[in-house]
Amino acid sequence: MAKKKGTGLLMVWTDVPADHEEEFNRWYNQEHLAERLAIPGFLSAARYEALKGGPKHLAYYELESIEVLESDAYKHVQAHPTEWTRRCSPNVLGTNFIRNVYTLLHPAAVTPDVAQSAMAPALQIGRMDVPPDIDQEFNTWYNTIYVPNYEKVPGVIRGRRYRAVVGTPTYMTLYEFEHPQVSESAAWQASGTFRLSPIVYGHICSTPQALQVCGSRRFNSRRSGYTLAGRSAL
Repeated sequence: MAKKKGTGLLMVWTDVPADHEEEFNRWYNQEHLAERLAIPGFLSAARYEALKGGPKHLAYYELESIEVLESDAYKHVQAHPTEWTRRCSPNVLGTNFIRNVYTLLHPAAVTPDVAQSAMAPALQIGRMDVPPDIDQEFNTWYNTIYVPNYEKVPGVIRGRRYRAVVGTPTYMTLYEFEHPQVSESAAWQASGTFRLSPIVYGHICSTPQALQVCGSRRFNSRRSGYTLAGRSAL
């Protein structure tokens, strides 16, 4: 059975002017997703629309690895855009355009179950930078306590973390949900009540620009929720 998930992600966010949105959606759904999935190493693709946060449109591609984006096949398609792409691609029409490439950080490997799993009905995404002096301890805490705690919530399929190799901020956490209301549930809200290590707590709760996870569970990171808007039939 063909793999659906790998260790790399290509994530493209954008907003689009209302008068171009219909054609933009047709281009993505009728041409662009299928074109990208024809490239070896592109495993799955889906489009999502923001329910909270933004930008509104997200195109999410699962890659065998980030090396796919250095392949001759990908570079050829990039260098020879179709006429429709020249008119409607997000770097032409879009505002707040973000194109980030990520490699898997947590878990350490893609299990067979994850590799065969479909794109989720809903996502919650958090993106953040971490000061170098607490980077190692922060990641250990996030990977072993923070994400596993939320994975226990009903409706959470899984949580994965990535490091950006193209784009910023450095880290992205990707939660896959069975439905968009998971993050509004009492169980999800209650999962924020756990202890931080003293070093992480001291930094997070004293730095306004950092992710806020103190007693009030305040967040000042770039966090967005998305619901499935379309996927390739391939």
